[in-house]
Amino acid sequence: MKHAYVFPGQGSQFPGMGKSHYDKSAFAKKLFEQGNEIAGFRLSDIMFTGSEADLKQTNVTQPAIFLHSVIAFKTVDNARPEMVAGHSLGELSALVANSVLSFEDGMRLVIIRSSAMQKACISNPGTMAAVLGLEDEQVESICREVESKTGEVLVAANFNCPGQVVISGSLKGIEIGCEKMKAAGARRAIVLPVGGAFHSPLMEPAREELKTAIEKTTFYNPACPVYQNIVGKAVVDKEEIKKNLIDQLTGPVRWTQSIVAMIADGATHFTEIGPGKVLQGLIGKIDKTVQTLGVE
Repeated sequence: MKHAYVFPGQGSQFPGMGKSHYDKSAFAKKLFEQGNEIAGFRLSDIMFTGSEADLKQTNVTQPAIFLHSVIAFKTVDNARPEMVAGHSLGELSALVANSVLSFEDGMRLVIIRSSAMQKACISNPGTMAAVLGLEDEQVESICREVESKTGEVLVAANFNCPGQVVISGSLKGIEIGCEKMKAAGARRAIVLPVGGAFHSPLMEPAREELKTAIEKTTFYNPACPVYQNIVGKAVVDKEEIKKNLIDQLTGPVRWTQSIVAMIADGATHFTEIGPGKVLQGLIGKIDKTVQTLGVE
């Protein structure tokens, strides 16, 4: 029996996020102020009083979710994760939780990551779509077919749970891909309200920028294994962790595979740390026998 801690990514934000921690804990308040200082703007003000639209901007969303998640983790009594994972952005929260990164360095990397991704969205326009009701292999095969026949970018980006895969690519690639997915029997293929083609080759400029920052950052040996998105299995070597974190920007989030691997390695309890309950829902669809709970 092992206890796994998981950390959410973009899409879990909500107006007012984190305010209860700020109001109740002097320690949390100090971390919020540190986060504001590193960000270079009053991130906490946007989190507490900003609108949904304010929070949807990538350069706000990512640091807001990271800050909320790490503060929630640090205020859990006797938090002793035996394994960790994070969905996309959440991988950085997970790396703070298992002592690979300091809070300050994690926050700096999130700021750089979010800014670089926002710039890449402008220079390489694209979007994402959720495909429901097809097998993973079907989705991957259709993406390859669209790319080879049209030259448009289209990849399977997030393997969220069985029957739910998010595709990412150019605007035309997504349009063609959605029609192909529906023709293949997908229950739905829905374009998502996101700013760009995350976890696709269109994020290459952001990957290069993040790589430079990561190579200048101190990484420590982990306190417990991290199940990284790009490989979907446990990693304990800090150099491998760095490489996988860099490659994650242009590679897929293998969430289904990560959770299956964690369960195979003994995870029976999963605690989602941070805003929302998205990951609890996905884990329940991957394996109904494990216990899930959340700490917001």
